[in-house]
Amino acid sequence: MTAAPGPRTPSGSALGVLRRIAAERPARAAGERCEMCAVPIADEHSHVVNMAGRQLMCVCRPCYLLFAEPGAELRYRAVPDRYLSFPDFRLGPGRWDGLEIPVGLAFFFRNSDQDRTVAFYPGPAGATESELPIDAWAAVIDENPALSTVAPDVEALLIRVPNTGPAGAECHLLPIDACYELVGRLRRCWRGFDGGQDARAQLDDFFARVERRSVARPDGGAS
Repeated sequence: MTAAPGPRTPSGSALGVLRRIAAERPARAAGERCEMCAVPIADEHSHVVNMAGRQLMCVCRPCYLLFAEPGAELRYRAVPDRYLSFPDFRLGPGRWDGLEIPVGLAFFFRNSDQDRTVAFYPGPAGATESELPIDAWAAVIDENPALSTVAPDVEALLIRVPNTGPAGAECHLLPIDACYELVGRLRRCWRGFDGGQDARAQLDDFFARVERRSVARPDGGAS
């Protein structure tokens, strides 16, 4: 993947400040530390996406805020803390099969570097990328226009299809780091093709937490 170019900024800019901090930062010690300035951080901390390597970085709040400007062309992007649910979400006949996701769970996000939506689903090896048919995903968006509110690279749409079928599917918008947290939890307990009982329990617990944090957004409503 081609690395995203860094911004052209003067030495007093956000990236200039970070370069000076990185040059002077102390050696890493035990415990969680900001991956930019090396200060200690709590277990619950913010993340930014490294656009060049598509990696999540654990950061302190001041470093996070340097990259929180919406739409800014930066090498790093802050992951927001927004949770939305879509009570009017629906999957038309054959839509899930058309997406070619082999399990009943996947998250979708816009990769701005590739200029396309990509899909990942969980399994015993972690997050597996799906060969997402563009037309099939476009049809889902056409039926659910509220989903277009997702921010590229840092937010994702998590869709869960129950065993009863696509009619009971649910969809949430959440931070991309929460999706990778879920994949990590499932990887540790995944058994067989569908994950098994422990994986389903983890899913139920995760979605219960997401539900508590989510703000309902009906189709076409304001964010």
